[in-house]
Amino acid sequence: MKAGYYPEFPVLLVDDEEQVLSSASKVLKSTGINNLLLCHDSREVMTLLAKTEVEAILLDISMPHITGDVLLEHIRETYPQIPVIIVTASDDIEIAVRCMKAGAFDYMIKAVEPSRLISGLRRAIELRQLSRRYSDLRERMLADKIRQPEAFTKIISQNRKMQANFVFVEAIAPSAETVLITGETGTGKELFAEAVHTISERKGPLVRINAAGLDDTIFADTIFGHTRGAYTGANESRKGLAQQAEGGTLFLDEIGDLSPASQIKLLRLIETHEYYPLGSDLARTTTARFVLATQRNIKELVGTGAFRNDLYYRLQTHEIRIPPLRKRKDDLPLLLGHFLNEASRELSRKKLAVPPELLTLLETYDFPGNVRELRSMIFNAVTRQKEKMLSLKPFREAMSRDSIDLSEGSERGSIDFPERLPTIKDMTENLIEEALLRAKNNQAIAAGLLGITPQALSKRLSRKQEK
Repeated sequence: MKAGYYPEFPVLLVDDEEQVLSSASKVLKSTGINNLLLCHDSREVMTLLAKTEVEAILLDISMPHITGDVLLEHIRETYPQIPVIIVTASDDIEIAVRCMKAGAFDYMIKAVEPSRLISGLRRAIELRQLSRRYSDLRERMLADKIRQPEAFTKIISQNRKMQANFVFVEAIAPSAETVLITGETGTGKELFAEAVHTISERKGPLVRINAAGLDDTIFADTIFGHTRGAYTGANESRKGLAQQAEGGTLFLDEIGDLSPASQIKLLRLIETHEYYPLGSDLARTTTARFVLATQRNIKELVGTGAFRNDLYYRLQTHEIRIPPLRKRKDDLPLLLGHFLNEASRELSRKKLAVPPELLTLLETYDFPGNVRELRSMIFNAVTRQKEKMLSLKPFREAMSRDSIDLSEGSERGSIDFPERLPTIKDMTENLIEEALLRAKNNQAIAAGLLGITPQALSKRLSRKQEK
């Protein structure tokens, strides 16, 4: 079991010998499993289960009143979702086979090594949690309904993919598993991390760190902390972020930029919840939940050897993929209205009238900086505006300045010509048609896309109509 990790519900230990219960509980607590429920009377087990949900059960066979094998049948009939591990002093193969056929998760002899007991219990708990997690996920996905919309108020979207992400976040937030959030710069990865933390209802804080540019020593010092005298200048001990996030969430952004050495440290922290402050030989544990984010393509980094394969697979359990703004332009009206209100409020400006062409103009742009770029664009336009009507000029300037260089691998960065080249006349007509289509027949916007004046476009269209 991960050090510092606690089952969501108690583990029930059933044995008529109190000394055995005491010994077993000490073994489990030494590995961080402190959430325990002890029962020495087998007659009380079913009553306990009716009142309390448990994660797993360690059950003795030879007990007075109700034997373990009989009790196993009752438990499996009434609570089939609870894994039951039989622990007995008998090494009778027939009893073991009978218990396994009756639905026991595992069968152990009381003289078993503590490591065997712990590993068996860990598998039982993980299976129970996995089953519960995916049952909840399936229920929420089928319902297709957000139960806690207040957790997503900072994420302005009506897009179906984003709404599906909200449902997914609600399903996974209560678990303790690590979450990976991927998406281009400016898509709102940190806002999703906040939503995960809010819905998880963890009592500790949300602690954030951007890992970009951190070398291995600074990364270790920042996350793990250090003791006094750990290195020159370390005059006082300092808590690391793993300790500061105790009981809460540790959000690490830009993990795709971590060095190989830092990736090894991060993998060990995620798997064991254990770490060593710099200068200390004593391991510390943390109950923090890890949420990681990156704008880089992790698969490509794995392929080039820049990112550890084992760490990537460890992070795939819960991955939230945020679509770029160009893939959810149905959100533009909402975002435009939201940021105009925000800009007017923060800049103490009266609300400006919006030209009907603005939305059409925005829809022709790919937004390489995503939602963050749109917000900056709107704030810049409101700051510069002197009239009551918002001008299109600042938007056109920003789009021209920040437009994607098509020669460097954007989605529209290459044109596949047919074997027989079209004539310049045909290409010109097709280009004009495409520009008008994207501009929704707004000639001023289409002319801007083509790099000509509206008058020049009007002349070309007139000549075509005359023919």
